[in-house]
Amino acid sequence: MAGVNAEPLESEVPIWPVFVRHVLAVLSDGSTLHRRDIVGRAIDAADLSEAARAETLNSGGLRSEQRIGWAISNLFKAGWIERPVRANYRITEAGRAWLAEHPEGIGSFSEANRIFAPYWPHVQKDAAVVPEESLPDSADPIEQIEAGINRITTDVGDSLLGRLRDSHPDFFEEAVVRLLLAMGYGGAEQRGRRIGGSGDGGVDGVIDQDALGLEQVYVQAKRYAEGNSIGRETIQAFIGALHGFGAGRGVFITTSTFTQNARDYAKSIQTRVILIDGKRLVTLMIKYRVGVQVKQSYDVVDIDEDFFE
Repeated sequence: MAGVNAEPLESEVPIWPVFVRHVLAVLSDGSTLHRRDIVGRAIDAADLSEAARAETLNSGGLRSEQRIGWAISNLFKAGWIERPVRANYRITEAGRAWLAEHPEGIGSFSEANRIFAPYWPHVQKDAAVVPEESLPDSADPIEQIEAGINRITTDVGDSLLGRLRDSHPDFFEEAVVRLLLAMGYGGAEQRGRRIGGSGDGGVDGVIDQDALGLEQVYVQAKRYAEGNSIGRETIQAFIGALHGFGAGRGVFITTSTFTQNARDYAKSIQTRVILIDGKRLVTLMIKYRVGVQVKQSYDVVDIDEDFFE
């Protein structure tokens, strides 16, 4: 279930070593620029597409700004740019010389390792070239953290989906109602309940959107094994059940998947029905902390520029 990962598998934003050339080029006229101006001009120099400019990290920051920031940090450590005043940088003679000798820039992490590793605190500056496999990964640390979290989330999502498939039908019905309540349906009073069982009328739960129950969302929960997709006929039966309750909205949740025919049908009808498959189900459960708990958290710190005002 690799799809739990919220991070795109492919990014249109170049890796940070590619931005080394652009940052140096932006400063090559000898001007002193604020960090945000360097970032903006480097993005333009790299000719990023609109999609690349809009890419965000899981934390919400722009991916391009994060990677350019990492390039600036390594250039500063190497002494190729200097910081005469807070958050302002200019190129040094060493940086100008390197750019003149390497106008094509850097195109890989391995090349960046060889160039910048001697300037990292834990590497001796007079050390000989270190074998590539012994060097730390030069990817952006924030992105390394997010990639690790995504791998953990994927593993937990797989386990969670397996547990749901193995659970009792009553438990699963209760779980999906709890999820919808955690998402904010049912208001602050948590107006929702499981109604599954004999004589349930074809629905497993109901959420009252107001105190009087004038607006209701009905829920159907199907605990199916992987590969046992839900087709149009099952969705049609759920729509019929909604009409029997006089309802115009419903949520159909399964641990499996929906056929394309079922999805197309749900989109074509006037009754508003949301289909949530197993992959999306566990993604929502993890996001809203239903069936999972935070095991450990880490703080990422940065300089408080206001402190030095």
